[in-house]
Amino acid sequence: MSELITAELVDLDLSAETKHDAARSLAERMVAEGRVTDLDGFLADVAAREAQMPTGLDGGIGIPHCRSEHVTTPTLAFGRSGSGIDFGAADGPADLIFLIAAPAGADDDHLTILSALARRLMDPDFTGALRAERDAGAAAALIRGKETHPADSAPQASPPDDVPVDNPGADSAAPAAAAPFRIVAVTSCPTGIAHTYMAAEALAAAARAEGVVLDVETQGSAGFERLDPGLIASADAVIWAHDVEVREKARFDGKPIVDTGVKAGINRPAELIAEARQKAERGETSTIAAGAAQRDGGAATGGDHAHFGIRLRTYLMSGVSYMVPFVAAGGLLIALSFAIGGYEITGAKSVADHFVWGEADSWAALLNQIGTAAFAFLVPVLAGYIAYGMADRPALVPGFVGGAIALTIDAGFLGGLAAGLLAGAVVMAIQRVKVHPTLRGIMPVLVIPLIASAVVGFLMFIVVGKPIASLQRALTDGLNGLSGSNAIILGIVLGLMMCFDMGGPLNKVAYAFAVGGLADPTPGSLKVMAAVMAAGMVPPLAMALATTVRGRLFSKTERENGRAAWVLGASFISEGAIPFAAADPLRVIPSVMAGGAVTGALSMAFGCTLRAPHGGIFVVPLIGDPFLYLLAIAAGTTVATALVVLLKGMRRNTEASAQATAEPEISVAA
Repeated sequence: MSELITAELVDLDLSAETKHDAARSLAERMVAEGRVTDLDGFLADVAAREAQMPTGLDGGIGIPHCRSEHVTTPTLAFGRSGSGIDFGAADGPADLIFLIAAPAGADDDHLTILSALARRLMDPDFTGALRAERDAGAAAALIRGKETHPADSAPQASPPDDVPVDNPGADSAAPAAAAPFRIVAVTSCPTGIAHTYMAAEALAAAARAEGVVLDVETQGSAGFERLDPGLIASADAVIWAHDVEVREKARFDGKPIVDTGVKAGINRPAELIAEARQKAERGETSTIAAGAAQRDGGAATGGDHAHFGIRLRTYLMSGVSYMVPFVAAGGLLIALSFAIGGYEITGAKSVADHFVWGEADSWAALLNQIGTAAFAFLVPVLAGYIAYGMADRPALVPGFVGGAIALTIDAGFLGGLAAGLLAGAVVMAIQRVKVHPTLRGIMPVLVIPLIASAVVGFLMFIVVGKPIASLQRALTDGLNGLSGSNAIILGIVLGLMMCFDMGGPLNKVAYAFAVGGLADPTPGSLKVMAAVMAAGMVPPLAMALATTVRGRLFSKTERENGRAAWVLGASFISEGAIPFAAADPLRVIPSVMAGGAVTGALSMAFGCTLRAPHGGIFVVPLIGDPFLYLLAIAAGTTVATALVVLLKGMRRNTEASAQATAEPEISVAA
């Protein structure tokens, strides 16, 4: 196993002034060491992760990080800035910057090392030593210092020395000391590399200071070890510091629960512990909804059954997130085959029987047939991972089986959605059945997949499959018949959805709707795909243009983000506008929604088509009527830019007027 960090990956005089320049400078060292294969591709992944949530932490620390297919081995680069770099932390710029790069399939050993480092960042002695170190090799060795101690992965806060423990041999007449307050916690974050473990360490340190016994379950990328049921049963309260759904929530049923984000666990752990105490003292308990009990993200807390919509969204997003790579790979291969051999290449003979090395059509047919094979997994993967999102690994088999049946009976994308939900529900029902302990070992690998697959197969073939197939055909016919005002209205709706939350649930629903049509493309579905991608490019492009033409209306950090937003927007990464929306949602979100609606409407009105599911401007040659398509994007971007500049300018003028009005009063009082 290669070393996580070496002297060549350390820069003790990092001269970058922005977080993007810092990431590039450190990433260039990774490229030079052969740890990263594509600098720009890796930096795009870093920027996309940064757009989800700032990676700055209190105490002068920045931890930009991501998983990327461009990373060959888990790697850490360290930079120390003299002037500080803004990574979005509440207490100011960061001088210690750690760029963490993990491959898409990083092994558990490396992730354990990364998690140990993340926890050590909460130790002021460790960060102080890094600030004082003058030698790059010594700094790298200091960072590697605890590589051989993976046992640190589940920090526990022991009771203070003055809290007695049970001792059977003690004098029974001695008065019993009050038992310490006990908390169990779960921490998790989307990437599962850093924040998960830093929150665990921060909570553990705060618990030690408060005299609280705390046990933490870290649900990170290296998997997780479940808290002992006895610890949960004896706990007085529970803390969830998470940005992804807590797995197997039902274990904590009936306990007072503090439910918050992972950064709260890092930045204010003492407050969370105090809140947990208060809930326990008031006798508050949480009821995990019965229908979602058995798995990740199972239910709402506090007996709030209205959270079913949130859970359903989580399940669907799980399926969509695993489906998208198949869509991207298969769709782009098919699009390339059309660019080389034309649309008639779909009728070519199998390349297994007929392939000529020197013929362009043979290569086009090869790309088309590989892409078609990848696309054949689209619906089964969607169904399988919706089921996985509901009931974990035992639900994968019935989910995939149900998705395959949906294709067999021509139920398509809608059939995949139904199959995934059915599979998850069936497995969750089976998991509620109490079985003899001797059978528990074979339940997830044999009994549950067997029974659930049979039930889901019966339901898909006999009960729900045909009605869904009929609905799918009606939807397809409706899309093919879209014209005039109907098409424009659909374009407006899709544009609004793509720009409302910029990579969030509504955005993903619109995108999944468009991608589902590519599985069996028709003229109508190709128009929908074009409108969706065009509208999704508008938010970051509009913010990039706005920061260029009216930079004084934006902060320094926003102007820096604006430069990156050009690339993100051109690449169809809507998340590039999230930092702007988070800073000023009332002005940014309505503006980009208006621009997205204009773009979606124009794309549909122009009749633009798109066979590629992703790629932004880089797949323009594969777009029907590309000039009009770019015109639609430019029009929407201009509208969004004008609106956000107007609204921000009005706010600035209002603030200036208020200040001018207040000044005479101040001078008189003086």
